[in-house]
Amino acid sequence: MTSNLFQSYALNNSIKLNNRILMAPLTRCMADENLVPTQATADYYGRRAEAGLIISEAVLIRPDGQGYPNTPGLFNQAQINGWLKVTEAVHRNGGKIFAQLWHTGRVAHPHFFGGGDVIAPSALAVEGTVPRMRELTYQVPRAVSDADIKELIEDYAQAAANAIKAGFDGVEIHGANGYLIDQFLHHDSNRRSDQYGGSPENMSRFALAVVDAVSGRIGSDKTALRISPGAYINIGTDSRDREVFDYLLAELELRDLAFLHIGIFDDSMQFDYLGGSASSYVRAHYNKTLVGVGSYTAETASAAINDNKFDLIAVGRPFIANPDYVSRVRQGAELVSYSDEMLASLV
Repeated sequence: MTSNLFQSYALNNSIKLNNRILMAPLTRCMADENLVPTQATADYYGRRAEAGLIISEAVLIRPDGQGYPNTPGLFNQAQINGWLKVTEAVHRNGGKIFAQLWHTGRVAHPHFFGGGDVIAPSALAVEGTVPRMRELTYQVPRAVSDADIKELIEDYAQAAANAIKAGFDGVEIHGANGYLIDQFLHHDSNRRSDQYGGSPENMSRFALAVVDAVSGRIGSDKTALRISPGAYINIGTDSRDREVFDYLLAELELRDLAFLHIGIFDDSMQFDYLGGSASSYVRAHYNKTLVGVGSYTAETASAAINDNKFDLIAVGRPFIANPDYVSRVRQGAELVSYSDEMLASLV
């Protein structure tokens, strides 16, 4: 039984979703050479508008945040105009869409932005090479200064304002999956000894400043956040991270965000220092709207929502394979299986 997935859900007084199924953010690397979404992008999202909410692929807040080829931006007028075509397609088909705001931090590469520094909380490089461009090796980043941090906070807020101009219904700040904000939240990637490092309060400061700046610019009802309390990609585990997220979640509980979204590829992963899965840990510390994700089927997601493990479910790869995912689940129809070959085009 999956009937609870098709109940409407009010994020707040201004945004009501037609169902509890979200399309998860899925990096597709198919913007044009100027990082502008194409007509194919608009068609792709428009076909998936039956989701209660689409969360867009991650969108760059500024050039030096780029770590993958052809990822779209939201920092100039041409990009805003490109996204307007996307949001119009989604709204025309009865859907809602949030932009996921992104800076990759130390996972960026100067190849994409014409040279210059890669920036991060600390001068600690990620091992390995850039996905899709294995000839590019990650570089040692420059640790950001106070002035850099103030500029980044403003750039997140400006990107949020640009998203509203582009017709998005709101934004999700990408604070997960080993990217810039997440790098501040884990001891393995944050070795600072100033007001942005060392203690749970200091390590949470940047994330909360971004949340507050974005909320102040576009409204907290249009602002969401994605977090990864369990380090699982491009960041090593450290049991001290638990105290950071205990503090962060208590602070987020005081804010009226549209929702909080778990960043995890598989929610069956267990983290000793979190006492279990990422979603069970967050739910124990956060009582407002929570989005689960990570290899759930419609049936297991429905059961999890029924058990109050989270309120909404974000679905990823099945939405690539099934533009009509919501209809298929509602009708009990068979789903098309995802395969990596599907990443070659926007369908």
